[in-house]
Amino acid sequence: MQSNRPIQVFEHESLRVGQKGFTDEQWDALIKLNELHEGKYFNVIHKGIKFTEYVGVIQTKGITLEILPKIDKEEDTDWREVLIAMLKVCKKLSPDAQGEAKVKRQNLNLLELYFELYLNEVNQLTRLGLIKQYRKETKNVKALKGKLEFAGHINRNTIHKERFFTTHTVYDHNHKLHQILNEALLVISNITNGSFLNDKCRRVMMSFPEVERLSVNAALFEKLTLNRKSKPYAKAIELARLILLNYSPDIRGGKEKMIALLFDMNTLWEEYVLRVLQKASKGFEGMKVSGQAKKKFWESRTVRPDIVVEYNGITSIIDTKWKRVFNNRASIEDLRQMYVYNKYWGAQKSMLLYPKGGSDKSNITGSYYKDITNEKDENNSCEIGYLDVIENGKLSSDWGSVFLNNYIVKQ
Repeated sequence: MQSNRPIQVFEHESLRVGQKGFTDEQWDALIKLNELHEGKYFNVIHKGIKFTEYVGVIQTKGITLEILPKIDKEEDTDWREVLIAMLKVCKKLSPDAQGEAKVKRQNLNLLELYFELYLNEVNQLTRLGLIKQYRKETKNVKALKGKLEFAGHINRNTIHKERFFTTHTVYDHNHKLHQILNEALLVISNITNGSFLNDKCRRVMMSFPEVERLSVNAALFEKLTLNRKSKPYAKAIELARLILLNYSPDIRGGKEKMIALLFDMNTLWEEYVLRVLQKASKGFEGMKVSGQAKKKFWESRTVRPDIVVEYNGITSIIDTKWKRVFNNRASIEDLRQMYVYNKYWGAQKSMLLYPKGGSDKSNITGSYYKDITNEKDENNSCEIGYLDVIENGKLSSDWGSVFLNNYIVKQ
């Protein structure tokens, strides 16, 4: 892993060859990485790339790019710390106190931070004692045990009469959980050459049992289940999933080292708002805040608002949008969407909730018009709301109770 500081850019910005040390070779590598992920991370422009709504970190060909969110160009905000804080709230990043102190001392970039957390988790598991599991093994053994595989036995042991080709049960450390953890350790070892993390990774691997290699894909994690005994593995497995599924397949061939830990900022903003409101709602008796509730709309298609708030028999809809709007001019598509949500959930009011920038105006509420007539429908309105989550240049998560009190309780 590079010892130099990562290049910092912001969502929706452009980076061209020649800027900030960005080279043709790195440009080619990023194009290849983007193609492996169906072109969703950024758009290719002439001798450069234009970033989209994805934020996080990319490392390839001697370059580390930190792509940060940004609401307002005029704000004096540490957007790297804002992103890390938002990931913590959304439980995509949850370092302990010692880990946080280390981050401040060593100034780790986001990728190194995830690697550090993963190594700490695996190290903790080895100290507590790694679990064993039963598994089936088919091989030649010197004593007959399990089920004799006749075809394989005849094929392999015509000469060696003292051997038996069987399928039998083994109770050991060589199971899927450890195979997954081992694959992630190998990725970190491969990517962090020459860094303190590489030394730490090697020390962790020395304490880890020797297991078989495993081909990892998304389906493997979807089928994986944890029981009471393996529950302590949950955080390590989640971090391993994040690392392995974002690791370029080309690395396995030994040609390039490419990894991208990127998050859709729209999704991250939605989850952040939802989690803060759910936590704050516990202070209001009988209030329920739920996310991604859906109803049938047309044939197999559904409609699904981001957040539904139920309180004292009244339903309110909140849809989050990580983008800037000016002069309270929400898009007609967004307003139509909120109209449908109001109708389907029987809500009298809804809100399009945007992050507040320095020049944004106060919230405004507008009513929809009734069908056929030109009269306003006072029982069907949509508010354009701006949520100020930046306080003294840092992310604040203490706004939930005030927001719910002003928007839900008092209205």
